[in-house]
Amino acid sequence: QVQLVETGGGLVQAGGSLRLSCAVSGRTFSVYYMGWFRQAPGKEREFVAAINWSGGTRYYASSVKGRFTISRDDAKETVSLQMNSLKPEDTAIYYCAARARDGGYSAVRSGYDYWGQGTQVTVSS
Repeated sequence: QVQLVETGGGLVQAGGSLRLSCAVSGRTFSVYYMGWFRQAPGKEREFVAAINWSGGTRYYASSVKGRFTISRDDAKETVSLQMNSLKPEDTAIYYCAARARDGGYSAVRSGYDYWGQGTQVTVSS
């Protein structure tokens, strides 16, 4: 099992920044990729960003590319999402996810095996 705990959500004005963190524990040796997803009210959960466990390869949704940065801290076993130039449409619950299967990264919900509880991000206009 892998346990994921997100922190760092909150309320911010448009144009501002927030940093989300995901603490990863348990069978971390089984993890190939880490991802961030988000879900706005009434919408499907959507892919935001992913990073391989070694931290060398990153992927982003087109809607956040250039504004968000995913990173991994080896020593602390955390994955972070730095979010800059936030827009009201970024408002959602953000979830950290772990993929414990080989075969490359995934941008779909079913491609991940473990999920955190989510953290709310609200961007006011």
